[in-house]
Amino acid sequence: MKLIRVTAALGVLSSCVLPAVAAVDRARVDELSASIEPKVIAWRRDIHEHPELSNRETRTAKLVAEQLKRMGLEVQTGIAHTGVVGFLKGGRPGPTVAIRADMDALPVTEKTDVPFKSHATATYRGETVGVMHACGHDSHTAMLMGIAQIFAGVRESLPGNILFIFQPAEEGAPAGEEGGAELMLKEGLFDKYHPDVVFGMHVWAGDRVGDIAYRAGPVMAAVDSFSIQVKGRQAHGSAPWRSVDPIVASAQIISALQTVVSRDTDITENPAVVTVGAIKGGIRYNIIPDHVEMLGTLRTFTPEQRTAILGQMKRIIEHTAAANGATAELTVDPGSDPCCITIRR
Repeated sequence: MKLIRVTAALGVLSSCVLPAVAAVDRARVDELSASIEPKVIAWRRDIHEHPELSNRETRTAKLVAEQLKRMGLEVQTGIAHTGVVGFLKGGRPGPTVAIRADMDALPVTEKTDVPFKSHATATYRGETVGVMHACGHDSHTAMLMGIAQIFAGVRESLPGNILFIFQPAEEGAPAGEEGGAELMLKEGLFDKYHPDVVFGMHVWAGDRVGDIAYRAGPVMAAVDSFSIQVKGRQAHGSAPWRSVDPIVASAQIISALQTVVSRDTDITENPAVVTVGAIKGGIRYNIIPDHVEMLGTLRTFTPEQRTAILGQMKRIIEHTAAANGATAELTVDPGSDPCCITIRR
């Protein structure tokens, strides 16, 4: 990725969102960026300490809405359950630019040792889990509030309008629920505000502080989640020949799925990832169960690559299960498409 060295990350992020930014007092933007940094850090740490899972971001949404109202923005809440948007009308004619951040956390137990460490827990898939901002959404939300305050301070010279979108459920709505960007659009967000362009951003631990990284073409992969249901025949663990062991079949399926990327995908064109992240089967040490469930994620960079890999996965899953006398079914929950950047010189 291309790296650009900047002196004030917030100032550069603010400057990137407007094609007519020359009309804004850059010195004032830099001044506001420097002054707001401690507040952005405090916001981020507060949100990090109080994470919330997808479609449950009530405290975070309340914090965002209160801050945007103090800045004098037009604020709308309750979009896609817990989403928040702030609308800033500039003092000069121009386009409407949207900037988006996500707010939800993950079912991960935090094991760091910092004063703002998360101690939150929640119920996820029927189990009590720790909750943590392990993907940077706390930073994204705080950064976008900071950008909103910067531009609120120069609104009179602002050419056009800015729509600040705080999206819930980026990690995916809970089973049986709708959520995220798709639901925000379904509820008419863009029909109301008509943005000409939308900008997003993502923190990245591997890059140096103060750098912005970008590349032409796909940047963030398409995300699909999948489940695999392997069905066998239950028997006592002392008599495995009476069973069709779905655990053994599942182990072979997991191993065989690794060949989809390592042997069947041209990674010189684009990378891809097939990951099984959860597996559950059985309840007792000496009983072979009749069923195993696996959950995973597929990451691809083109629609053609996605279609090919899903076909390869289906073939491997069904045939490996059949070789063990079991049956298996692949179910895919389509996610977002790849995020791509076009650079014009």
